[in-house]
Amino acid sequence: MTGSVRQLAGLKALVTGASSGLGAHFAEVLGKAGAHVVMAARRRTLLEEQAWYLRGKAIDVEVVELDVTDGKAVEAAFVALGPIDILVNNAGMVRSASALKQTEADWDAVIDVNLKGMFLVAQAAARQMRAVGKGGTIINVASILGVRQGKGVLPYAVSKAGVIQMTKALALELARHAIRVNALAPGYLSTDLNREFFETEAGREMIRRIPQRRLGELGDLDGPLLLLASDASAYMTGSVIAVDGGHLVSDL
Repeated sequence: MTGSVRQLAGLKALVTGASSGLGAHFAEVLGKAGAHVVMAARRRTLLEEQAWYLRGKAIDVEVVELDVTDGKAVEAAFVALGPIDILVNNAGMVRSASALKQTEADWDAVIDVNLKGMFLVAQAAARQMRAVGKGGTIINVASILGVRQGKGVLPYAVSKAGVIQMTKALALELARHAIRVNALAPGYLSTDLNREFFETEAGREMIRRIPQRRLGELGDLDGPLLLLASDASAYMTGSVIAVDGGHLVSDL
């Protein structure tokens, strides 16, 4: 699948956490595939900047300021937006510290956004999809840290394990409404935030433990995203797709 294929033409996609990083990239990929994209995040200024960039690429996009942890705000946003066909449930955060140094505030912040927020948005989307009667697809962004362990990110790892279980539970309950729920579980990706670390000896050692001996690039997620967003995955629900260079099957 490539961005030039318009397999999502006529569909509306909502991407949360779309002001930067994975969310901004997902919005561009879906837009290039023909979808009308709604970009949602808390920081409206950054959203508008991203939207301006995408409109310059002839992508049909709108923005909505949204705090995914606020249930009433989520409900209001779906009323204002109208029916959607695709949800990319991407909003998330991490607080890095050893388990003994993580604070109650760290735990609450990460779990609220990554797990509670993802549930609230998925629930609102599913209610709307059921009411419209056309079905739809929900893509939750998890992580390989929801399956295996990593140091210094306990609340994040717990939240992503919850996302994986939530994906499967929602898939079971929503299948009768023609709503598919799947998850992407990225491994370690090269970003502006971590590039400096991965140039250190500790970072290079971590890369050597990945069977493909490289970090992922944002583009490595494009094919799996478009698969789950399109009818190409019509018989898939409850699936968790790891995109990690084989990290999950590496030696212990």
